[in-house]
Amino acid sequence: MQKLTGKCLCEAIEYEIAGELGPIFNCHCSKCRRWHGAAFRTRATIKSSQFKWLKGEEHLSRYHSSENNVKSFCSICGSNLISTYDDRPDKVGIPLGGLDQNPNNKVEGHFFVGSKSPWYEIDDDLPQYEAFPGSEDSVMETAE
Repeated sequence: MQKLTGKCLCEAIEYEIAGELGPIFNCHCSKCRRWHGAAFRTRATIKSSQFKWLKGEEHLSRYHSSENNVKSFCSICGSNLISTYDDRPDKVGIPLGGLDQNPNNKVEGHFFVGSKSPWYEIDDDLPQYEAFPGSEDSVMETAE
């Protein structure tokens, strides 16, 4: 079984993931771009039972970025750590930037490309989706 660890920039907070990550996608929505200060957020979803804090949980701060989405970050250095979902307490969203190891799976595509940064050009062959893959609003675009 794969075991991954991660931490914040100042290393006050550390966490562990036991088992495989769900599908990995690059999210181009405006909230992820703002949260990460980048063109997109590379992320995966796991079961909450796979995740545990190893140290520093007392340094966590939380922010409701939307009705059901809670972003957790380090109150010392500001590092983005996880997303939790009030309507799906069995899931945790993981940004891959904080991981110490390479996960077993690779990025499968881009979603929310309709709101991507105008200054960033997607130049790989991965599938592109207007919304979250599998949702009714997801319209696949062909990569050029």
